[in-house]
Amino acid sequence: MKTLALTMIARNEEAVLSRCLESARNLVDEIILVDTGSTDDTKQIAHSFGAKVYDWTWNQNFSDARNAALEHSSCDWNLVLDADEYINNDCEDALRQFIHQGDRIGKIKLVNQFLDNGNILSYAQCFISRLFPSGLRYEGRIHEQIISDLPRATIPVEVQHDGYMKPKSDRNIPILELEIQKHPNDSYYHYQIAKEYRGIDDHLQAYHHLKKAYALLTKQESYSPNVIVNLLYEIIAIDRLEEGLPIVRKEQRFLHDFADFQFVCGIFYMKLILGNTAKYIDLFPLIEESYLKCLQIGETDRYDNVIGTGSFTALHNLGSFYEVTGKLDKAKHCYQEAAALGYEPSRMRLQQLRL
Repeated sequence: MKTLALTMIARNEEAVLSRCLESARNLVDEIILVDTGSTDDTKQIAHSFGAKVYDWTWNQNFSDARNAALEHSSCDWNLVLDADEYINNDCEDALRQFIHQGDRIGKIKLVNQFLDNGNILSYAQCFISRLFPSGLRYEGRIHEQIISDLPRATIPVEVQHDGYMKPKSDRNIPILELEIQKHPNDSYYHYQIAKEYRGIDDHLQAYHHLKKAYALLTKQESYSPNVIVNLLYEIIAIDRLEEGLPIVRKEQRFLHDFADFQFVCGIFYMKLILGNTAKYIDLFPLIEESYLKCLQIGETDRYDNVIGTGSFTALHNLGSFYEVTGKLDKAKHCYQEAAALGYEPSRMRLQQLRL
C-alpha cells in the first residue's frame, strides 16, 4: 500500500489551521508541518491533529521551507496544502487511486476567493501541481514550482482558498523583486508581481510588469492567457484604451475559446466607445458579441479562469447592455437567468427595475 503525507509550512495560522487539517486528516497517513516562526497557537493546533511539527528559520524562500517539510515526510507520496486552504469535496478514493497508478504529478483544482471591483465576493479557479511522489523538490523563491519531467494530470480534488482576502503584498513584492533581479526576462515573475500590485490597486505598476510579461511570452506558457487578460484590465484601469485595441484584435484567434478574454473584451469595447464615441461607434455591436461568445464557451476547466465569465456574470453584463439599449425584455431574461444561478447583483437589479 502506498502511503500519503500532508506536508505544510505555516506561520501564525491559528485562525484557519484547524479548518485545513480537519479537511485532510482522514485522507492522509501522516501530517508534517514546518513552522517558520509562529508566535500564536499554530504549533499546538497542529499537534492536536497528530502532526509532526518542526521549527525552521524563515529565509524569504518558500521553496527552501517546502523542501524542508518534504525532507521530514516518511511517506511514498506528498500532498501539499497551505493553512488558508481546505479540501471541500469527497476525494479519498480519487487520491488513493491516483497514487497507486504509477508516478505522475496530480493537479488539484484550487478555487480562490476575492473581491471584484464592485466589492462582490467572486471566485477564480486554477489547476496547480500539489500531489507527487517522494523525492521531488521545489524551486523558486516564491510562487515555487515542483521541478520534474513526470506527466501531470488533473485529479478530482477541490480546494478552497480564502487567503487572497488578506493581501500579503508587503511580504511578497520584495521577494518577487529579488527574483526579477535574478531573472529579469522571466515573464512568470513579472506576471506574479503584477498580481500583487493589482491586489493593492497600484494599477500603473501592475500595467508596467504585465506589459513586460506580455512582451516576453512565447504563448506556450500555461499562464499566458491570464497575462493577456490582466494586461487588458490594467489598460482599462489606467485609461490607455487605444493601446489595448491592437492587443484585443491580435489575440482574438489565440483566445477564441477563453471566456475571461471575451468578457474583458466586452468591458473594453464599452469603455473605448464611451471615451471616443465618434471614432469607435462602429465597434458597438462587438459588446453584445463578446458576451454572447462568453455564454457560448460556457464554464470550462480548460483555463485558469474567473468563475462566472462563462455564465452568470456574462449574463448580467449582457443584461446591462440590453438595458441601456432599451431592450428591456432581453435584459429581464438575462438578469433572471443570472439570478437563477445565484448571482445576487442580477437579483437586486430585477428588484430595482421591478421587472
